[in-house]
Amino acid sequence: MKFSDKKMNRREMLRLTALGGLAGAFLPATLARAAQNAPTPASAERSSLPQVPRRVLGKTKQTIPILLMGGGMGYDQKFDPRLAECMRFGVNYFDVADCYANGASETGLGNFVDKSGKRKEMWITTKSDDHTPDGLVQILNRSLERLKTDHVDMMFMHMLRDPKYLSAEMGAMTDKLRKAGKIRFFGFSCHHHNVAELLTKAAGLPWIDAIMFRYNFREYGNKELNDAMDACHKAGVGLIAMKTQGSSVSFEDQVNKFDSTKFNRFQAVLKAVWADERITAAVSHMDTLDKIKQNVAAALDRSQLTEAENSALRRYAEDTKHLYCAGCQHICGRALPAGIEVGTTLRYLMYHDTYRDPEMARSLFAQLPADAKKIDGVNFTQASALCPNRVDIAKHMHRAAGVLA
Repeated sequence: MKFSDKKMNRREMLRLTALGGLAGAFLPATLARAAQNAPTPASAERSSLPQVPRRVLGKTKQTIPILLMGGGMGYDQKFDPRLAECMRFGVNYFDVADCYANGASETGLGNFVDKSGKRKEMWITTKSDDHTPDGLVQILNRSLERLKTDHVDMMFMHMLRDPKYLSAEMGAMTDKLRKAGKIRFFGFSCHHHNVAELLTKAAGLPWIDAIMFRYNFREYGNKELNDAMDACHKAGVGLIAMKTQGSSVSFEDQVNKFDSTKFNRFQAVLKAVWADERITAAVSHMDTLDKIKQNVAAALDRSQLTEAENSALRRYAEDTKHLYCAGCQHICGRALPAGIEVGTTLRYLMYHDTYRDPEMARSLFAQLPADAKKIDGVNFTQASALCPNRVDIAKHMHRAAGVLA
């Protein structure tokens, strides 16, 4: 299959652009391309299809699309049509990690790079689970081999939790990697309870270029998080939102109770994130072509959410609050045996339920320490009482043990 073989027919194009009544229009000028050096899709594709708007990623001064392709599900090892579809609409930022799909995320993207010949038009971010300078370099070198490239545009410390790794030693190592041409920019991803703490510290570190962090409509009123975001934005640290859907830990009737005449819930929460001028982009787990089309349509649409739609999101958040694990393990964990990881386990259950990727969810669950999986006989009553959202922790932890084991 050649890179441009797959074309969208007229009916599909009309359906895609119907949301905004456009066939090539962009969002307002504030979202337009603002830098000349950023990788951009091929001009032939730009002339024939509408392109997802771009924003400047903080101090990097580079532009990236406001919609990014997440690679947690892995890619077809021969040639993945989802990657080609993204490129055609200007979604040329691909987020992978050494651990995603046991390495198949990086190797699949690498094979796409090799067969498409589009490396110069792609932004590639990968991540390292090892947060020590030497360990990160080893993983980066392996990632470059898998990705079939001599450099990545962004290197992240993956799922950073401990601020001690934001060290002078790591800063010095990033400088060496930049000078060696192996990375262009550096940062980290985070989604545990101390996101605000990590963002605040990063705002004072000149070698942190960008952060990918958990941010969704359920957390808009969090003052500590907003203050940290303000500090990063002022310091020029690029902010990328992930876990934007604020997904529940199980499919129940209430999760579908979102009232909008124009957008579905998944599109609406992306629109809400993009409305925040501090956020450059949102990374999305788009494992099907249909999800890509829906998200691209939302990005291309020039309108903002109405007050009625914002109210619907707030109602939805309140109605499903008891289903949302915010990952604050430090709270519920006080009432649990050492080793039990509620936040991590329920995040994997979300991958199973909401991402509908049981293979990834089970693989990650299998890698948890043995103590984290000793759920039988544990009394979760007090932990649920401590939970700010009053999640039925016992119910979901036992279900996780059943479907993920």
